[in-house]
Amino acid sequence: MNVIFFDNWSRPHLMPLTLTRPAADLRVGILTLREKWEQLLGTRTSSLTKPYLQEKFPLAESNDNLLIAGNLIPSSELVRAITSLSSGEALCNENDLLAFRTDDSSDLRNFFDHYLQVRSVALPLRQRPYDGDYQFIERPYHIFLWNGQEMERDFALLTAGRESQPLSPTNTVIGDASRIFIEEGAVVEASLLNTREGVIYIGRHAEVMEGSKLRGPVALCDHAVTKMDAKIYGATTLGPYCKCGGELGNVMMLGYSNKAHDGFIGNAVIGEWCNLGADTNCSNLKNNYSEVRLWDYATGRMEPTGQQFCGLIMGDHSKCGINTMFNTGTVVGTFCCLFGSGFHPKHVPSFSFGEAGQPYEVHQPEKAFATADLVMQRRHKNFNTIEQNLFQYVFNSVSLEKHQNGNCQ
Repeated sequence: MNVIFFDNWSRPHLMPLTLTRPAADLRVGILTLREKWEQLLGTRTSSLTKPYLQEKFPLAESNDNLLIAGNLIPSSELVRAITSLSSGEALCNENDLLAFRTDDSSDLRNFFDHYLQVRSVALPLRQRPYDGDYQFIERPYHIFLWNGQEMERDFALLTAGRESQPLSPTNTVIGDASRIFIEEGAVVEASLLNTREGVIYIGRHAEVMEGSKLRGPVALCDHAVTKMDAKIYGATTLGPYCKCGGELGNVMMLGYSNKAHDGFIGNAVIGEWCNLGADTNCSNLKNNYSEVRLWDYATGRMEPTGQQFCGLIMGDHSKCGINTMFNTGTVVGTFCCLFGSGFHPKHVPSFSFGEAGQPYEVHQPEKAFATADLVMQRRHKNFNTIEQNLFQYVFNSVSLEKHQNGNCQ
């Protein structure tokens, strides 16, 4: 079977994170959703998503295609149910389409355009009911809400039958040391690691600098770094190549992003290639302790989250200067460049440039892309034509310029 993840009706609700990637490439726990499924299924996968994303995330088709909702968190029970589908069958739970199998690749784009983007639609497939437990990542805050449970699952998946690298005696461990796993090439010195509330995973060539305090569940993915005296509360994940200092609590950094200095970020999701300047702070609790509302790209307004704690959601390639402040429940789009000592609005459209309390200017693509190229070169990656095409589409669709003109798509 050829496994394909499809983006469903939840994709616009997951923006700005899904402006630049299929939902399957969101990280929750240690691994991305795609990586979890590939581990369990033992196969490589591709995605069926919006046409402007397909150049970077190409679709692989065959005469036997198994399609799975890209925002579906995998489990052993789901794997058994989904892999047992016959061609022309769909696995459903009431209004939710979990997966389907087809031998007609010519219909895949038609399925996406006419069926997969709408909840509660009658599919031209035989439905097989599924009454087991399952979870969709439907909103950005689900990532930090479920990060702890997924870190435990991923820890078990990644470490089964394997032996951790030895932990240096310069460290202090509180709790069960067997709940710490250190991959090859990682460096952990003179730090405090507490596993009483959850596991601690240190990826390949990651570094925990001296004086760091990690209170699990915490994961550092490959090449991630905690700076000296960092204070990391669970459930927090530093994606590949992230650098973090100061204080973090229940934060997901998807990858290649930096918060290298003092300041607090809590109950947050930070995209890729972001940089948070020294003493950046984000509130994650309202002064009156009431429910946090969050900007929703699908509805174009602030929506209730049901959460008392919710901090910052930041899209890819956004950056902020020193002493930047974000209020409770702030959503920042892609390629924003923000500075100033005041609070920024709770919704900052993509490609915004400017100071808190002042009208933003449009962060023009040619300047934004030039910076991105320099940033990515530092990690031996290129901001190539594929990246430019993708972000130019985002600029044309949901940028500050579009908001100002009143015709944001």
